[in-house]
Amino acid sequence: MQGQPRHVHPTAPLAPRALLSGDPGRALLLAQELTDEPRMFNHNRGLWGYTGVASDGEPLTIMSHGMGGPSAAIVMEELCDLGLEIAVRVGTCGALRPGTGLGELIAVSEVIAGDGASAALGAGERLRPDRRLTERLRAVADHAGTIASADLFYDPDPARPERWRAAGALAVEMEAAAIFAVAARRGVRAACLLAVSDAVAGGGERIGAQALEDASVRLGRGALAALLAETG
Repeated sequence: MQGQPRHVHPTAPLAPRALLSGDPGRALLLAQELTDEPRMFNHNRGLWGYTGVASDGEPLTIMSHGMGGPSAAIVMEELCDLGLEIAVRVGTCGALRPGTGLGELIAVSEVIAGDGASAALGAGERLRPDRRLTERLRAVADHAGTIASADLFYDPDPARPERWRAAGALAVEMEAAAIFAVAARRGVRAACLLAVSDAVAGGGERIGAQALEDASVRLGRGALAALLAETG
């Protein structure tokens, strides 16, 4: 352990494997859907987390990390301090290409680092997740490929999405690069599975509330299946 966590205040044990969500509401939903007897792991700063028993009888933590790379990096660092070994980010993204439909899942094979947090952590322009875990995620996803991580949700530069598309990105989100950078620095296995919630191109269509909940459950089940295959 490198230090005492300052932002994550555990009220239950951390499992060595975890699902990581930006949205605390999604963390609660997945804890209820995927685990038995979930106990609140953290509520400090609104970063809700839960530890329960997964279908293989072993513990699973589902933890929210907030919005943006800096928040995700803090939570990831502190989970590593507490003993995290393997994790999947289960988040949402904006599609950059036609043919990637709302609610569909993307297994991330590479991240274009367009954020400041991963750069501050010494990462290069592109980061890759754990290979074996990502192969497991490919089996449950509708698409697999490169995404971009950004600092801004409301980006004033309309040309930036086109530059990411030209660089090969299927979608954009805000936290994967920082999570991968921390994981590489700390020797933790990490991967990412995303649900498409917005269409960045083509008028900015947004998924409905029920469809997002349905996609979130599918997202969590797919990510848990990958974790079980690697740790069960």
